[in-house]
Amino acid sequence: MALATLVKISNVTNLSDARYCAGMGVDMLGFSMDTESPDYVDPKKFEEIKSWVAGVQIVGETASTDPETIESLLETYQPDLLQVDEAALLPYLGTFGKPLILRVDLSLLTLDQLDSLLQTGAAGAEYVLLESKAPLHLDAELKGALQRIANRHSVLLGTGISAQNVHELLAELPVRGIALSGGDEERPGNKEFGELMDILEAIEEE
Repeated sequence: MALATLVKISNVTNLSDARYCAGMGVDMLGFSMDTESPDYVDPKKFEEIKSWVAGVQIVGETASTDPETIESLLETYQPDLLQVDEAALLPYLGTFGKPLILRVDLSLLTLDQLDSLLQTGAAGAEYVLLESKAPLHLDAELKGALQRIANRHSVLLGTGISAQNVHELLAELPVRGIALSGGDEERPGNKEFGELMDILEAIEEE
């Protein structure tokens, strides 16, 4: 199974998502390591899920800005990559030998602020993940900014993607890949994949 671009699945919380996505050929599965997150996966469940999937890289996701907390999470979870929200931590975290993903919430920044942040603060990040907690319309101005950013950084686009527009976006924007989010199970083993499945099937290659 192959997909037309690199794909990261964020906020994976259950085995159904993990196994389906791994079977579809996604590249990275992300798990929240923050106890206060609604998507938190405790270390025991994390190990159980990880033991059932193969051929994917595991991303430990944290919004923590405390270096000691992050170091402890790395020791506990032992992910393949580390995702953080704070650009200022990248130089220090780079000393741990893990590839880093910098997550940026587009809804919190103007385009000028975004450009400034990435020019000065993204050094050391293997990928820059662009998401948005608020609904975001990918208009011409934003697409222009994303084109400039994607020419300088390995961007994972995590907002504004649908099964209908994914091929158009991949053709227009020189992004490294896309990021989608997992969801909750109704009960263990029972899951409707919905839009996640539609997008993955849309970029599935023979």
